This record gives sequence, structure tokens and C-alpha cells, in this order.
Amino acid sequence: MSVITISRGSFSGGKILAECLARRLGYRCIDRDIIVERAAAYGVSQYELRDALEKPPNFLDRFKHKKYLYLALIQASLAEEVRTGKAIYHGLAGHLLLKGGHPILRTRIIAPMEYRVQMVQERLKYSRQDAIAYIEKVDEGRQKWTQFLYGVDWGDPSLYDIVLNLEHIDIEEACHIIASIVIERQFEFTPECQQRMDDLALASRVRADLAINPSTADLELEVLAHQGAVSVKGKVATMSQINEVKRVASAASGVISVNLDELAPPVRV
Repeated sequence: MSVITISRGSFSGGKILAECLARRLGYRCIDRDIIVERAAAYGVSQYELRDALEKPPNFLDRFKHKKYLYLALIQASLAEEVRTGKAIYHGLAGHLLLKGGHPILRTRIIAPMEYRVQMVQERLKYSRQDAIAYIEKVDEGRQKWTQFLYGVDWGDPSLYDIVLNLEHIDIEEACHIIASIVIERQFEFTPECQQRMDDLALASRVRADLAINPSTADLELEVLAHQGAVSVKGKVATMSQINEVKRVASAASGVISVNLDELAPPVRV
């Protein structure tokens, strides 16, 4: 009952691989659109949510905080979607958005440029030159996105449990390899594993609630949870926001207690 995340460059076969694994393992196949639709239930635009996932913020971007907001909603939606396991997510940075959850099999698929160019030409009807330019632009954006938000190199193999190169194996073979790992290792949800996933989902939900609430929407906070006990870290702009953080966090379903010891008050001048 594990969760599989698939990281890939554009048109590297990630979607096809996810669908193959879903058939073999009987798992749900989850893509970005499903998560965006769920996140939009918070009352935000699906277009802006997709934009937050596709375009990397830059240091001069006056909308950086909006990206924090949208990503908080996306993380909460993804964590809830995969909370009970048997799921495959092939959207951007699933292994990072679900960091802390367990068990998650973090996979990365890479493919030769020629393979990717052919896929772009077939599906988007681009010229070869335009296909190469498109792939390079999307890859650069994803690399900057993960570097800016998580401080890691998107292509670093140490971020993944398995990296497969489609240069000499095909999708079916890659699918067989990953499915065999899941079956042989029996990535089952023990009570401890399920608790960790529940904790991640609860912490993400509280963070999203704080991000969408008008009284706390200007804050960027870290939220941790363990068996209903929630801890909130970060800085507030006003003393009144401390009470608001506690109120909003306490109101979330599943929260038993709220610890604000690491919530820094505003600096007095």
C-alpha cells in the first residue's frame, strides 16, 4: 500500500509509466490536474495554482508569497489524496511535497533527448527545433522551481530511491522493475507508517488553513503534527496574529492541541 512518486523531465514517459504501474499494482494514478482541482476547493483559481507549479518564482517576484499560498494548498491536497496509500503521483516534486510521509517510493525517470523530442513532435506537432527549445525551457523552469523552494538540485540522484534511464530499457521494462520492488519489498502501511502519513496530512491541512485565512494569510509558517498535537513555527507580524494562529489551527479537524512555543512575536522597535 505504498505511495509512488515519479519525477521526470517533460515528455520523458512519466505519465505512461504511471499508468502502467497503476494497472499492474491496482493503484490510483494521480496527476497534477487532480491535485489542482482539489486545491481549488479552497476558493482559488485553478489557473493560478497551475502557474505556481509551472513557473519558478524569482527573487524580485512580488508574487512570491502567493506562490507560498498556492503551494501550501497543493501540498495539503496531495497529502490528503495519497494518505491511505496505493497511489502513484506523477506531478512535479511529489517526493518533496510529501517529504516526511512514509512509505514513499521516490522514483525518477530520465530519457534521451531524441526520445523526448519525438514525443513532443508527435503530440504537439512542433518542429524539431521548437521541440528542443520547449523541452529545455520546461526543464530549466522545474530545476529553478525546486532549487528556489527547496534548495535542492532537481536532478540529484540522492533525492530518489531509484533512477531509471530509458535509453536501453523501455517503459514496460521500467514498469516491471518498479512494480517488482513494490511487491517484493511489500511496502505496507504498518500502523506507524499510517500515523506518519496522517501526521503529514494534518500538518499540511493546518498550514493551508492558515495560508487561506485572511487574518494569517500574510504569514509563512512551518507546521508539524504528531497524533493530533500540532506545532507551529515562524514569525508573526502583530501580537494579535498569535491568537489567530492558535484559533485557526485549533479549528482544524483532527487537532487535539496546539503548541506555539516556536512562533516568534513581532520585533519591538
